[in-house]
Amino acid sequence: MAKGKIKVGTDGIYDARKLGGGRMVVLGFQHMFAMFGATVTVPLLTGLDISTTLLMAGLGTLLFHVFTKFKVPAFLGSSFAFIGGYTTIAPMLENDTPNKEMLPYACLGVACAGLIYLVLATVIKLIGINRVMKLFPPVVTGPIIIAIGLGLAPSAVSNCSSNWWLALIALALVIIFNIFGKGMVKIVPILLGIIGAYTVAAIVGNGFGVEGFAIDFSGVKEAAWIGFPIEWSSTVFGGVHDATKAITAIIAITPIALATVMEHIGDISAISATCGKNFINEPGLHRSLAGDGLATTIASLFGAPANTTYGENTGVLALSKVYDPRVVRIAAYFAILFSFCPKFAAVIESIPGAVVGGISFVLYGMISAIGVRNIVEAKVDFSKARNTIIAAVILVCALGIDSQKGVPFTIGQFNVKLSALAVAAIAGIVLNAIFPGKDYKFSADPVAETAEASEEK
Repeated sequence: MAKGKIKVGTDGIYDARKLGGGRMVVLGFQHMFAMFGATVTVPLLTGLDISTTLLMAGLGTLLFHVFTKFKVPAFLGSSFAFIGGYTTIAPMLENDTPNKEMLPYACLGVACAGLIYLVLATVIKLIGINRVMKLFPPVVTGPIIIAIGLGLAPSAVSNCSSNWWLALIALALVIIFNIFGKGMVKIVPILLGIIGAYTVAAIVGNGFGVEGFAIDFSGVKEAAWIGFPIEWSSTVFGGVHDATKAITAIIAITPIALATVMEHIGDISAISATCGKNFINEPGLHRSLAGDGLATTIASLFGAPANTTYGENTGVLALSKVYDPRVVRIAAYFAILFSFCPKFAAVIESIPGAVVGGISFVLYGMISAIGVRNIVEAKVDFSKARNTIIAAVILVCALGIDSQKGVPFTIGQFNVKLSALAVAAIAGIVLNAIFPGKDYKFSADPVAETAEASEEK
């Protein structure tokens, strides 16, 4: 192999063993950039600390990899599913200042929700993955994966709308680097697209004063170089003193776990389809659930948002075709390192929303494309009315229900809200269970998972 060349298999997948340490570091940096925008959005919306969020995202990712035998290339970032819980228990105060008094109580509720994952993981281990996956055939998981990507699409368009020219520059750079690039350039298009578009914005906006392109560097100048990422009074240990408030938060927030478990299964299915390995079977859904749940509980106890497997990083996997979990762990190391550097966090926050939107155009679309591929490779028979109806209901529920409002309902005196994706998943699971004509057999090989023809009963 010539110097500087990167080994590519016959299937177009890059052999990470041939990349070398330096290239893997750059790939890890790209994964960190991909997750950063969405991960820091949750603390911005809820009032939680950004540095704590970064630290716990990195530590949570490493813990997840331990639970999954270091086999699953997933990054755990901030979960949006619990935002409703935070706003219910600890709504922002006047002038959008954080509700420091109530945030620890909301975090306690989220920590308890994480424990639900551990309970479900135990149940799955006891009854067996084959019985569980009968509820999640490709006709259910495929549309859910598609909905994950399409559900994120409006946020990409919203970010782009702040400056479409800048968004198109970022999008064009990603496409050019990925399609026409050679070697390392071809597998880090996201990172290069962000750097390139950011540079253009700084030159055109700050250098030439073109309106709409300028970057606000004030936060970068004011931020300290080094800072400890955890404030004791913001943790559950240092901020929870009222038993009544604690019980209220637990009852209000814990049921959200039923929704996020559905999202977890969809994300793991997407990662499995991307990598061509059935991670639901090996290392097992019980392991990934346990890792995700424990990471969520620990993060919440120390004042960070709930963790969840990140679709943005699945998009990076699909685009780069480098599936080595070590690359994702490098991103986790970076997140931990930079959590101690407020100035770096400020630099990332200064990236224009339009640049994030342009990059997201590709990432979110790749997730939906993975869902389509999952359906095609499983040979789901859409000539059968049952399959068509199931997919249709899932997509309409996921995309038709307001993502912000969800489906609220009341349990006693407490208000609970299911996300659109959770409603879609539940609807798909129920319809698949009650409709006759099931033709799916769970396989350890995702490529071999095909819908075997059978007569509708």
